Amino acid sequence: MQKIIAAAGVTSRRKAEALIVAGRVAVNGEVVLELGTTADPEGDLVTLDGQPLWREPLRYFVAHKPSGVLCAVRDDRGRPVVVDLLPDDVDERLYPAGRLDLDSEGLVLLTNDGDLMQRATRPGGGVAKVYEVVVGGSPSERALDALRAGAELDGRRLMRSEIEILERIEPVDPAGPGAAQRGFTRLRVTLQQGKKNQIRRMFQGVGHRVERLIRRSIGPLLLDDLPVGGVRELGREELRQLDVEGER
Repeated sequence: MQKIIAAAGVTSRRKAEALIVAGRVAVNGEVVLELGTTADPEGDLVTLDGQPLWREPLRYFVAHKPSGVLCAVRDDRGRPVVVDLLPDDVDERLYPAGRLDLDSEGLVLLTNDGDLMQRATRPGGGVAKVYEVVVGGSPSERALDALRAGAELDGRRLMRSEIEILERIEPVDPAGPGAAQRGFTRLRVTLQQGKKNQIRRMFQGVGHRVERLIRRSIGPLLLDDLPVGGVRELGREELRQLDVEGER
């Protein structure tokens, strides 16, 4: 049942379990509550809250999220959300696979493929995310080694990360106040997981504020020259690399 719900573009398989347990899903008019329940999407009528579920064509897009846009499908406060960037002719219900906080920029994967969403967001699932990060000041190698080994957030140890210094930027005004006096450091950070505000909190923990954060890649998907606010549908080679070609 979870697979059928995910294929209809409603939500991921994991979140579909809550819908089943809540008694919101029925097969041929009979409410199902068991997570192991099976159905034939071609021959059985599966409904959610009384509405039939139809399998949507699987769609895959990447967007270059600007700062100030929420990585969400809706916002009660009326702020812009990342799905607003999609072309008007996209009728399928697409969702962002994973988080990218409000002030961050860069690559976001938008899809209705629940299986792919789960793989892309599962810690240690083999889908690495690469970020370009600019922090105030000049982190020491000791501080960076501590972050590489796995920082501690909310009482839990994070997975190891890769951190490479790309550039140390000298202060514009050595006599000036604040971060400008200390200069900046540009780094490449590679993560195998994505806790809320993880990179910002990691560097804050060693005394360096993140001034800018751009996600450059998700697994084989690259931001490259996609303009800010731009969106494009994935090609066959990218789908093959994501191992979803057979699902298209």
